[in-house]
Amino acid sequence: MSGPVLEVRGLTACIAGQEVVHDVSFEVPASGVTAVLGRNGVGKTSTLKAILGLVERSGEVLLDGVRVDAERTDRIVRRGVGYVPEDREVFAGLTVAENLRLAERRATGGRGRSGTDSRGTTAQHRELVAALFPELARRAAQRAGTLSGGQQQMVSLARALLNENRILLVDEPTKGLAPKIVGEVAETLAAAAQTVPVLLVEQNLQVVERLAERVVVIDAGRVVHTGPARELLDDPEAVQRLLGVSTGSTTGAGSTISTAEAEADR
Repeated sequence: MSGPVLEVRGLTACIAGQEVVHDVSFEVPASGVTAVLGRNGVGKTSTLKAILGLVERSGEVLLDGVRVDAERTDRIVRRGVGYVPEDREVFAGLTVAENLRLAERRATGGRGRSGTDSRGTTAQHRELVAALFPELARRAAQRAGTLSGGQQQMVSLARALLNENRILLVDEPTKGLAPKIVGEVAETLAAAAQTVPVLLVEQNLQVVERLAERVVVIDAGRVVHTGPARELLDDPEAVQRLLGVSTGSTTGAGSTISTAEAEADR
């Protein structure tokens, strides 16, 4: 595909009557990883939710050139938008197997009655999940709420990868994880990005350097920078100014975007 898989034009989002995303515009290419960066509290998560219609929004959202901003969230998902939310949000009382079964979408072989694509689970996607997450097969009968944070993140990623998607929206997948698990999550996302483009909200710049080809930087609910990831990460002054990271090297272990003087991202 030559055009962008996702286009966001003049997107505005409101939560509890307060505008938290202001006139945001950017594009996501049809391959690779595009990272959304910014200090905590600037509207990154709200931008993902606005794309999906999970919060009040205005502006345009186009998927493969087709506007979807007037559609319900479930219809957008059926068009092939996978979502891995912040803090995993697994069904704690259900087993791993039940969490995965609930995530499977039924394919109809064409368009559903709503006119949306019905991109469902296939044997190929089940095989991909089994290959990427062998630990989940061993814990299929375990309740998801008893898993470690890293294991719950694997469940959350697996739920999205079970279905045929045009794009994955992944929100802070390494948040709160041990360094070893961060590496495993990054490996999984790199493998996923070989088959589906990813829009990734991430604070760990080492992960961003490893995965992302392009970046979108948001500050105070507005896009303040877009461009190649390498170009930004190689400019310490720009990294400090835009992200609050003052180290000379953004790629060292533990390099994360500053959270000082910022509220939790919504």
